[in-house]
Amino acid sequence: MSSPVPISQLSRSLKQASLSPKKEVSTSPTSTYLDSAPRPRATTFDRSKKALKPFSTGDIKMLILENINQTALDTFHDKGYQVEFYKTSLPEDVLIEKIKDVQVIGVRSKTKLTAKVLSHAKNLIAIGCFCIGTNQVDLEYAADHGICVFNSPFCNSRSVAEMTLAEVIGLSRQLGDRVMEMHQGVWNKKSAKCWEVRGKTLGIVGYGHIGSQLSVLAEALGMRVLYYDILSLMALGNSEQVATLDEVLGESDFVTLHVPETPETRKMISTAQIAMMKDGAYLLNNCRGSVVDIPALVEALKLGKLAGAALDVYPAEPRKNGPDFKGDLFPELEELKSMKNVILTPHIGGSTEEAQSAIGIEVSNALSNYINEGTSTGAVNFPEVALRGLDWDQQNAVRILYIHQNVPGVLRTVNQILSDHNIEKQFSDSRGNVAYLMADISNVNLDDIKSIYEKLENTPYRIITRLLY
Repeated sequence: MSSPVPISQLSRSLKQASLSPKKEVSTSPTSTYLDSAPRPRATTFDRSKKALKPFSTGDIKMLILENINQTALDTFHDKGYQVEFYKTSLPEDVLIEKIKDVQVIGVRSKTKLTAKVLSHAKNLIAIGCFCIGTNQVDLEYAADHGICVFNSPFCNSRSVAEMTLAEVIGLSRQLGDRVMEMHQGVWNKKSAKCWEVRGKTLGIVGYGHIGSQLSVLAEALGMRVLYYDILSLMALGNSEQVATLDEVLGESDFVTLHVPETPETRKMISTAQIAMMKDGAYLLNNCRGSVVDIPALVEALKLGKLAGAALDVYPAEPRKNGPDFKGDLFPELEELKSMKNVILTPHIGGSTEEAQSAIGIEVSNALSNYINEGTSTGAVNFPEVALRGLDWDQQNAVRILYIHQNVPGVLRTVNQILSDHNIEKQFSDSRGNVAYLMADISNVNLDDIKSIYEKLENTPYRIITRLLY
């Protein structure tokens, strides 16, 4: 056995090998210890990326609706984009007129970007959904027409989870009713059918970013957590995954829904599902208004099958703030508003300063990267393609962004057009019917760029061509 190596000598050896002795092993599924070592071919050090501008269009015009957070507006103004901003959504006829000339539109959940609306957007290249959901956008139509859609799937997860837990406590203590009575001058101190949440079972339907965070918070209060998801997911803490929706409904004191809006989740909680729940249980929906059958919920509350409910989303919602939450939105609304121990909130699950600021930063940066560099990483309907940035010393270079139908022979045609030029780097990917190619070409002048652009525009399966230089 060799003699022990002094710690000081070992530390110097590690430094010489470019591995820090303090560096811990990565737990990331997508990175290794090699990521900490210099890789000149993959990364350009000590150089800022060159700012690119579009070849064939003027200034980028944006239509930003629904009171998007100031962090996003600051990003857009810093980039020099022309921004038309509204605090509310727009009626369809006004939206159609406004969308005709813009390259980018930013929305939240109220604006419906249907195929009809998008068909009038002749210059549109990107949509920013400043929220989790994208069901307000016709994603297939957008992709087929070269319109890249971005969202923020994670940033408001904590806000929704915290509000859900607050509602669990509020329902168990009938806080909503007591607050209303006090505002009306009624003193009603009571403990009947008011419970601690400690020791109760919380059933989570949908164990994604929100559901999993909620399970950790609920366990901290001493709750037992069950969850159901169509995927087999690792449990956090002591939570348990159950095999069926029926099982989580039958064993839970509180059932909370955190699923996307899909054909499979539409009215997934109706009369039959509520009948499986415990007598005196509580139902919470902070995901999508189509997930709960409202007439079935109202009937269960009237019969006393459920002891309470909390709703933050509805089958139909007002387009703007104001006194418009009335019965003409959907038939059962007025009856729902009159019921005891029913918490109704105006779709505010993700409406915190922290969440909206983070969403504004994330989505505005994704849009800016797509506009200025062509990077589509994080797109929900589009091939995810990225190239490292051009350096400032690359003066006679152009970045080609070519969106086309995913059919055989297109790349051969494109590469024939580019064959007389030096292709520094190139990447292509496809998703469904749409493919996206990015390439950096060096040693070109404006005449070359114009020629490349015209030839690509005349290819048969082109959807959108953009050149940045």
